[in-house]
Amino acid sequence: MNIHPMWKTYPELAKELNNTLTLMENSVNLKNKEVEDAVMSMIHSGGKLLRPAYQLLFSQFGENREPKKAVALAAAIELLHTATLIHDDIVDDADIRRGLPTIRSQFGNSTAVYAGDYLFVSCFKLLADYSSTLKSIQLNSRSMEKILSGELGQMDNRYNLDMSIDQYIENISGKTAELFSLSCFVGAYESGTSERFAKNCGKIGENIGIAFQIIDDILDYTQSPEQIGKPVLEDVRQGIYSLPLLYALEEGRETLLPYLEKGEALTDVETNKIYEYVHSFGGVAKAQTLAEKYTQQALKVIRKLPETAPEAKEQLLEITEIILQRTN
Repeated sequence: MNIHPMWKTYPELAKELNNTLTLMENSVNLKNKEVEDAVMSMIHSGGKLLRPAYQLLFSQFGENREPKKAVALAAAIELLHTATLIHDDIVDDADIRRGLPTIRSQFGNSTAVYAGDYLFVSCFKLLADYSSTLKSIQLNSRSMEKILSGELGQMDNRYNLDMSIDQYIENISGKTAELFSLSCFVGAYESGTSERFAKNCGKIGENIGIAFQIIDDILDYTQSPEQIGKPVLEDVRQGIYSLPLLYALEEGRETLLPYLEKGEALTDVETNKIYEYVHSFGGVAKAQTLAEKYTQQALKVIRKLPETAPEAKEQLLEITEIILQRTN
C-alpha cells in the first residue's frame, strides 16, 4: 500500500499514515462487493492524506498520546473526508477526480451514494471505539453540519454573479476548512492537551484549510487538466464561481458577463477567453495574495507552539509551506 511520495521525507509520519490507510481498508467489510469495490477504489485513489497527517502531528503535543488511538482517529477523519468527496462528485456530476474516474462514473450514482453513506458509518464506528470523550464525536457531528452548510451555500450561489468575497470565504470555511480545523483540534485534544490549546490548533487548521481551497481554485487558472487531475474551468460552466473569477469580476464585469451568462452552453473557446480575462483583470494575483495572508496567519501561530514536540512543530511548518505552494 503506497502513500503519497511527499511523505518520504518524514519516515515516522509515513509509517503512521500507512497504518491509517490499512485501518481504513480493514474498516470496510461489505456483503455487497460492488459497493465495497467502490469504497476501496476511493481509499486507494492517491489522496495526500493531509488531514490525517495534521491530526497525527498535533497529537504529539499531548502528554497522553496513544499511537494506536491517534491512527484510529486519523482514519476516522479521512473516512469522513472521503465520504464527502464521493457525495460531492454525485452532486457535481463529476467524472474525474485525482486523474481517475470517479465512483459515480464507474459504478453509478446509486452505488456512489451507498459507498459514501457507508464511509460515514465507518467514521463514527471508529470514533465510538477510540475517542476518549464525547467531545470529538460531538465535534465531528457539528463538522458534518458545517461541511453541509458550506456545500449548500455553494449550491445556493450557483450562477450568482453578485456573490461577494465574504460569501465565498464563508462557503469554503465549511466546505474545506472545517475538516482541517477538526483534524488539528482532535489531534491535540484527544492526546491530552487543554481545550483552549486544542481550539488554538483548530484555528491553525481553519487558516490552512481556507488557504488550501483558495490555492485549489487558483490551480484551475494556472494548470492543465493533466496537472490537477480534473477538467479545468468545469466549475464555471456549472455556475460555481471561485475567488480568482470573483476578483476579476470586480475589475472586468462588463467584459466577463456575456460569457458567464451562457452558463453550461460555454464553448471551450469561450472558457479559454474567461481564463485569459481572469488573469488580465488580476483575479489570480489577488487570490494568491489572499491565500498568502491565510498561510502566514497559520505559520505565525505554528511558530508560537510550545517546544514540547519540536519535531512535530518543525514538520508542521515545512508541510504547511509545501502544500500551500503546490502546483497540483
